[in-house]
Amino acid sequence: MHFLNHGSFGATPKYVLTAQDAWRARLERQPVRFMSSELPDALRATRERLAAFLATSAERLALVENATDAVNAVLRSFAWRSGDEIVLADHAYLAVRHTVSFLAQRHGLVVKLAQIPFPLSGGQAITDAYCEAITARTRLVIVDHIFSTLALQTPVADIVAFCQPLGVRVLVDGAHAPGLLPLQLDALGADWYTGNCHKWLLAPKGCAFLYASPTAAASLHPTVISNFHEQGFPREFDWQGTRDYSGWLAIPAALDFLGAFGIERYRSVLCQQASAAARLLSEHWQTALPAPMELFSAMVTLALPGDPEASDEMARRWHDRLWQQHRIEVPVLAFKQRLWVRISAQIYNELPDYEALARAVRPD
Repeated sequence: MHFLNHGSFGATPKYVLTAQDAWRARLERQPVRFMSSELPDALRATRERLAAFLATSAERLALVENATDAVNAVLRSFAWRSGDEIVLADHAYLAVRHTVSFLAQRHGLVVKLAQIPFPLSGGQAITDAYCEAITARTRLVIVDHIFSTLALQTPVADIVAFCQPLGVRVLVDGAHAPGLLPLQLDALGADWYTGNCHKWLLAPKGCAFLYASPTAAASLHPTVISNFHEQGFPREFDWQGTRDYSGWLAIPAALDFLGAFGIERYRSVLCQQASAAARLLSEHWQTALPAPMELFSAMVTLALPGDPEASDEMARRWHDRLWQQHRIEVPVLAFKQRLWVRISAQIYNELPDYEALARAVRPD
């Protein structure tokens, strides 16, 4: 099998899964005592460890199941007024676009889409697209730190710096960033930042965080109101009913795993591998890279060769054929009147994985 899609759901190392199993066993030995007496301190310790990795404090960090949950918490806590504008990219994650559409209908909001060009020649085009969409009525900008479809990195700091003097709040959807990019959340200056730990940080599924600046935390509530309501951020997020907390509590084990490998080495290996794979596919398929390589990290989106029908149905057929006939797992996407593949690089991948994809799409 050639698994070239770590970016969708990640893959958790056995070391981390063993740590999760230990937490689950500890819970089951005495569930009442664990939930009431042991869990609060364990969650606090997890937040402290993760906060140090993200260059912030535990008081500014809540644990959530995924970035979609965090985005919903922010948007549903916002005091909207009819006519308010939300700016997000035309390539924002689908779940985020659905949430924005739902709230726009409910509150009479105006949705402005920043039109991200693709292919593009540099990051300034991304910044310009966001900034040009902002008006005097804009209340919130949602910025993708790494686009799920395009795999491009956004110059988040530049957009935050543009928005702050205007009094525009910024929510960063950094679903793919933790582990891949060095994050300094306090220094970044965004009002809210969410990232998944179950992708490139290698934590178990259902692990993410929501950061809130001191001014943005006051009115922030989780999507499920429960026992700790009105106890403030991040305390309210610690308990939303009975659930399996073992994944969250295994986050420190994921940080240990990456620390043993070397976080800088990890990032370097993934980016170099993605770059080599992208060059290989580009040369084999005779298609140009859609953006400078420095805008990508461990994922790269490239156009399929030829002129295949650019529809969601055709993308699904390509995906299924690659899996069923070649055991290649890779996303195939339809946008900008073309079909694209988004490759991922992870430490378990090797160059022959991408050579298999090159031959499966365009045989020698």
